[in-house]
Amino acid sequence: MAGSLSGRVAFVTGAGQGQGRSHAVKLAEEGADIIAIDICAQIESATHTMATESDLDETTRLITALGRRVLPRIADVRDRSALIAAAQAGYDEFGRIDVVVANAGICPLGPDVAASAFLDTVSVDLVGVVNTVEAAFPYLRAGASIICTGSMAAMMSQTMTSPEAGPGAAGYAYAKRGVARFVHDAALQFAPLSIRVNAVHPGNIDTPMLQNDAMYKVFRPDLPNPTREDAEPAFGIAHQLPVVTIDPRDISEAVYYLASDAARYVTGQQLKVDAGALLVSTSSGAPA
Repeated sequence: MAGSLSGRVAFVTGAGQGQGRSHAVKLAEEGADIIAIDICAQIESATHTMATESDLDETTRLITALGRRVLPRIADVRDRSALIAAAQAGYDEFGRIDVVVANAGICPLGPDVAASAFLDTVSVDLVGVVNTVEAAFPYLRAGASIICTGSMAAMMSQTMTSPEAGPGAAGYAYAKRGVARFVHDAALQFAPLSIRVNAVHPGNIDTPMLQNDAMYKVFRPDLPNPTREDAEPAFGIAHQLPVVTIDPRDISEAVYYLASDAARYVTGQQLKVDAGALLVSTSSGAPA
């Protein structure tokens, strides 16, 4: 399947670091040109480090080094007009948009974050997904693929709703459940247009959203100031496969599959790349 996205253009949010950068680079490796979107600023309630302009520059460098074209744009996914302008600029530059990866997200953690962190998180992680799809939608044609980032944790009962996790975590769970519902219903509406919509639900991914002090405290509440080394054994507890964290590239492989013609009849799916974490709380879906 190498090069199977040649001639296509992907609109990727949260592309400055973490999963978003990994997805953008993977799609470029497979031949796509990239419209790379990131806020390049720190949202006040976020307890993890967000991407900077230098980070987005590095994403641009990595894509350019692959011989692909890239249009970087600074935009906040909460700002619909900014995303619409970015999509228009991308279409003007490349003449098409074939793949949408609505990936940008935040996860403020801890009981001390303001109650408004709930709203910040819903605005980025759910409203931002809808804004991204809406901004790109006028340029999508038959065969296009929309891929939204969900979450393993949000699909696990009570995982993100403890008082210790705080209002930001509750917002994260609400938003990601909303993403799953949005994907299902949008897939139904867009199917007659031959536009596919799917979600990828990652497990514990080795990115700045996981690797930070606030997250360590959630995973190791028994310690006053847990370190990465203290928390990492707990990261893998939910995974049924014997892995502590999942590399962003493993999620990017799923994104690539859903973007490619190999998945041309796959739509409305909730693809769990979670090392089996949700097996204990879900069924096969078959009648008992």
